[in-house]
Amino acid sequence: MPDLQLESQHIATGRGAVIGIDEAGRGPWAGPVTAAACWLNPAMFDNLPDGLDDSKKLSARKRAEIFDALQKGQPDQPDQPDWHEFAVISVSVGIIDEIGILQATFRAMWLAAAQLQEKLRARGYENVGLGLVDGNLTPDLGMPAKAIIKGDTLSLSIAAASIIAKQTRDALMCDLALQHSEYGWQKNMGYGTRDHAAALEAHGVTPHHRRSFAPIRRLLGR
Repeated sequence: MPDLQLESQHIATGRGAVIGIDEAGRGPWAGPVTAAACWLNPAMFDNLPDGLDDSKKLSARKRAEIFDALQKGQPDQPDQPDWHEFAVISVSVGIIDEIGILQATFRAMWLAAAQLQEKLRARGYENVGLGLVDGNLTPDLGMPAKAIIKGDTLSLSIAAASIIAKQTRDALMCDLALQHSEYGWQKNMGYGTRDHAAALEAHGVTPHHRRSFAPIRRLLGR
Protein backbone atom coordinates (compact mmCIF):
# COMPACT_ATOMS: atom_id res chain seq x y z
CA MET A 1 0.00 0.00 0.00
CA PRO A 2 1.27 3.51 -0.76
CA ASP A 3 1.96 5.80 2.17
CA LEU A 4 3.28 9.29 2.91
CA GLN A 5 6.86 8.36 3.79
CA LEU A 6 8.42 9.98 0.70
CA GLU A 7 6.31 13.11 1.14
CA SER A 8 7.05 13.41 4.85
CA GLN A 9 10.79 12.94 4.36
CA HIS A 10 10.90 15.83 1.90
CA ILE A 11 8.60 18.09 3.90
CA ALA A 12 10.89 17.64 6.91
CA THR A 13 13.74 19.24 4.93
CA GLY A 14 11.79 22.49 4.59
CA ARG A 15 12.56 22.78 0.87
CA GLY A 16 9.05 23.36 -0.42
CA ALA A 17 5.89 21.42 -1.21
CA VAL A 18 5.97 17.92 -2.68
CA ILE A 19 3.66 16.77 -5.47
CA GLY A 20 2.95 13.44 -7.12
CA ILE A 21 2.85 13.04 -10.91
CA ASP A 22 1.52 10.17 -13.01
CA GLU A 23 0.09 9.51 -16.46
CA ALA A 24 -2.63 7.49 -18.11
CA GLY A 25 -2.78 6.38 -21.72
CA ARG A 26 0.78 5.81 -22.94
CA GLY A 27 -0.07 2.45 -24.50
CA PRO A 28 -3.44 2.82 -26.27
CA TRP A 29 -3.82 2.95 -30.04
CA ALA A 30 -6.22 5.87 -29.84
CA GLY A 31 -6.87 8.98 -27.79
CA PRO A 32 -4.71 11.47 -25.90
CA VAL A 33 -2.16 10.83 -23.19
CA THR A 34 -3.10 12.42 -19.88
CA ALA A 35 -0.92 13.44 -16.93
CA ALA A 36 -1.93 14.67 -13.51
CA ALA A 37 0.01 16.41 -10.76
CA CYS A 38 -1.42 16.24 -7.26
CA TRP A 39 -0.57 18.00 -4.00
CA LEU A 40 -1.89 16.44 -0.83
CA ASN A 41 -2.17 19.09 1.84
CA PRO A 42 0.05 18.08 4.79
CA ALA A 43 -2.52 19.62 7.13
CA MET A 44 -4.97 17.00 5.84
CA PHE A 45 -2.68 13.94 5.84
CA ASP A 46 -4.84 12.37 8.54
CA ASN A 47 -8.00 12.82 6.50
CA LEU A 48 -7.31 11.37 3.05
CA PRO A 49 -10.00 9.60 1.01
CA ASP A 50 -10.62 6.06 2.21
CA GLY A 51 -9.02 3.43 0.01
CA LEU A 52 -6.62 5.78 -1.79
CA ASP A 53 -4.34 3.45 -3.76
CA ASP A 54 -2.79 2.78 -7.16
CA SER A 55 -5.58 3.36 -9.70
CA LYS A 56 -4.93 -0.04 -11.31
CA LYS A 57 -5.91 -1.78 -8.08
CA LEU A 58 -9.26 -0.03 -7.75
CA SER A 59 -12.65 -0.66 -9.29
CA ALA A 60 -14.09 2.01 -11.56
CA ARG A 61 -16.63 2.88 -8.87
CA LYS A 62 -13.97 3.27 -6.18
CA ARG A 63 -11.77 5.40 -8.45
CA ALA A 64 -14.72 7.69 -9.11
CA GLU A 65 -15.43 8.01 -5.38
CA ILE A 66 -11.83 8.91 -4.58
CA PHE A 67 -11.60 11.31 -7.53
CA ASP A 68 -14.68 13.10 -6.25
CA ALA A 69 -13.31 13.19 -2.70
CA LEU A 70 -9.97 14.64 -3.86
CA GLN A 71 -11.89 17.48 -5.50
CA LYS A 72 -14.54 18.21 -2.90
CA GLY A 73 -13.31 16.84 0.39
CA GLN A 74 -14.86 14.25 2.60
CA PRO A 75 -18.67 14.11 2.97
CA ASP A 76 -18.45 15.33 6.57
CA GLN A 77 -16.32 18.30 5.51
CA PRO A 78 -17.97 19.79 2.42
CA ASP A 79 -16.26 22.69 0.67
CA GLN A 80 -13.17 22.38 2.85
CA PRO A 81 -11.26 25.58 1.92
CA ASP A 82 -7.85 24.09 2.60
CA TRP A 83 -8.31 20.87 0.69
CA HIS A 84 -5.94 19.22 -1.76
CA GLU A 85 -5.01 20.66 -5.16
CA PHE A 86 -4.31 19.12 -8.55
CA ALA A 87 -3.89 19.86 -12.24
CA VAL A 88 -4.48 17.54 -15.17
CA ILE A 89 -3.42 17.92 -18.81
CA SER A 90 -4.16 15.86 -21.92
CA VAL A 91 -1.88 15.97 -24.96
CA SER A 92 -3.51 15.27 -28.32
CA VAL A 93 -2.95 12.50 -30.82
CA GLY A 94 -1.46 15.03 -33.25
CA ILE A 95 1.31 15.92 -30.81
CA ILE A 96 1.88 12.26 -29.93
CA ASP A 97 2.42 11.50 -33.62
CA GLU A 98 4.63 14.56 -34.05
CA ILE A 99 7.05 14.14 -31.13
CA GLY A 100 6.50 10.56 -29.97
CA ILE A 101 4.61 9.13 -27.03
CA LEU A 102 7.43 9.51 -24.48
CA GLN A 103 8.01 13.18 -25.18
CA ALA A 104 4.26 13.80 -25.37
CA THR A 105 3.90 12.18 -21.94
CA PHE A 106 6.72 14.33 -20.56
CA ARG A 107 5.07 17.42 -22.03
CA ALA A 108 1.79 16.57 -20.31
CA MET A 109 3.63 16.04 -17.01
CA TRP A 110 5.52 19.32 -17.34
CA LEU A 111 2.35 21.28 -18.11
CA ALA A 112 0.43 19.65 -15.25
CA ALA A 113 3.24 20.34 -12.78
CA ALA A 114 3.55 23.96 -13.91
CA GLN A 115 -0.19 24.51 -13.67
CA LEU A 116 -0.32 22.98 -10.20
CA GLN A 117 2.53 25.19 -9.03
CA GLU A 118 0.61 28.26 -10.17
CA LYS A 119 -2.49 27.05 -8.32
CA LEU A 120 -0.47 26.59 -5.15
CA ARG A 121 1.05 30.05 -5.47
CA ALA A 122 -2.42 31.53 -5.93
CA ARG A 123 -3.45 29.88 -2.68
CA GLY A 124 -0.44 31.37 -0.92
CA TYR A 125 1.52 28.15 -0.56
CA GLU A 126 5.25 27.74 -1.06
CA ASN A 127 6.81 26.72 -4.34
CA VAL A 128 7.02 23.08 -5.26
CA GLY A 129 10.25 21.66 -3.88
CA LEU A 130 9.97 18.18 -5.33
CA GLY A 131 7.95 16.34 -7.93
CA LEU A 132 7.63 12.58 -7.38
CA VAL A 133 7.20 11.03 -10.83
CA ASP A 134 5.94 7.49 -11.37
CA GLY A 135 8.36 5.45 -13.45
CA ASN A 136 12.08 5.11 -14.07
CA LEU A 137 12.60 8.28 -16.12
CA THR A 138 12.65 11.84 -14.83
CA PRO A 139 11.21 14.47 -17.19
CA ASP A 140 12.40 18.07 -17.10
CA LEU A 141 9.69 19.71 -15.03
CA GLY A 142 11.45 23.00 -14.35
CA MET A 143 11.60 21.98 -10.68
CA PRO A 144 13.41 19.30 -8.68
CA ALA A 145 12.03 15.88 -9.58
CA LYS A 146 12.64 12.26 -8.69
CA ALA A 147 11.52 9.16 -10.58
CA ILE A 148 9.99 6.47 -8.38
CA ILE A 149 9.66 2.99 -9.89
CA LYS A 150 6.17 1.69 -9.14
CA GLY A 151 5.59 5.01 -7.44
CA ASP A 152 1.81 4.63 -7.49
CA THR A 153 2.25 1.69 -5.08
CA LEU A 154 4.60 3.62 -2.80
CA SER A 155 3.49 7.27 -2.67
CA LEU A 156 -0.03 8.43 -1.89
CA SER A 157 0.58 11.62 -3.87
CA ILE A 158 1.46 9.60 -6.97
CA ALA A 159 -1.46 7.24 -6.34
CA ALA A 160 -3.80 10.23 -6.21
CA ALA A 161 -2.33 11.57 -9.45
CA SER A 162 -2.79 8.16 -11.08
CA ILE A 163 -6.50 8.17 -10.18
CA ILE A 164 -7.00 11.72 -11.43
CA ALA A 165 -5.22 11.02 -14.73
CA LYS A 166 -7.12 7.80 -15.38
CA GLN A 167 -10.53 9.19 -14.47
CA THR A 168 -9.97 12.21 -16.68
CA ARG A 169 -8.73 10.21 -19.66
CA ASP A 170 -11.46 7.58 -19.31
CA ALA A 171 -14.08 10.33 -19.45
CA LEU A 172 -12.48 11.73 -22.61
CA MET A 173 -12.49 8.30 -24.25
CA CYS A 174 -16.14 7.74 -23.33
CA ASP A 175 -16.97 11.06 -25.00
CA LEU A 176 -15.07 10.02 -28.13
CA ALA A 177 -16.91 6.69 -28.08
CA LEU A 178 -20.17 8.56 -28.61
CA GLN A 179 -18.80 9.71 -31.97
CA HIS A 180 -17.19 6.38 -32.92
CA SER A 181 -19.22 3.69 -31.16
CA GLU A 182 -17.94 0.85 -33.36
CA TYR A 183 -14.49 0.86 -31.68
CA GLY A 184 -15.72 0.21 -28.15
CA TRP A 185 -13.62 2.95 -26.58
CA GLN A 186 -16.01 3.25 -23.65
CA LYS A 187 -14.78 -0.22 -22.65
CA ASN A 188 -11.23 -0.55 -24.02
CA MET A 189 -10.23 3.13 -23.58
CA GLY A 190 -8.39 2.98 -26.89
CA TYR A 191 -6.17 0.03 -26.00
CA GLY A 192 -5.39 -2.60 -28.62
CA THR A 193 -7.98 -5.20 -27.71
CA ARG A 194 -9.22 -7.87 -30.10
CA ASP A 195 -12.51 -6.01 -30.60
CA HIS A 196 -10.67 -2.76 -31.28
CA ALA A 197 -8.46 -4.48 -33.86
CA ALA A 198 -11.50 -6.03 -35.54
CA ALA A 199 -13.22 -2.64 -35.71
CA LEU A 200 -10.13 -1.13 -37.32
CA GLU A 201 -10.16 -3.83 -39.99
CA ALA A 202 -13.85 -3.24 -40.65
CA HIS A 203 -14.10 0.55 -40.38
CA GLY A 204 -10.58 1.91 -40.82
CA VAL A 205 -8.61 4.54 -38.95
CA THR A 206 -10.18 7.60 -37.30
CA PRO A 207 -8.56 11.01 -36.63
CA HIS A 208 -8.23 9.88 -33.01
CA HIS A 209 -5.93 6.94 -33.78
CA ARG A 210 -2.19 7.28 -33.23
CA ARG A 211 -0.70 6.92 -36.70
CA SER A 212 2.83 6.67 -35.29
CA PHE A 213 1.93 3.45 -33.45
CA ALA A 214 2.97 0.31 -35.30
CA PRO A 215 -0.46 -1.41 -35.60
CA ILE A 216 -2.04 1.73 -37.03
CA ARG A 217 0.95 2.44 -39.26
CA ARG A 218 0.82 -1.08 -40.66
CA LEU A 219 -2.89 -0.79 -41.37
CA LEU A 220 -2.39 2.53 -43.18
CA GLY A 221 0.55 1.06 -45.10
CA ARG A 222 -1.67 -1.46 -46.81
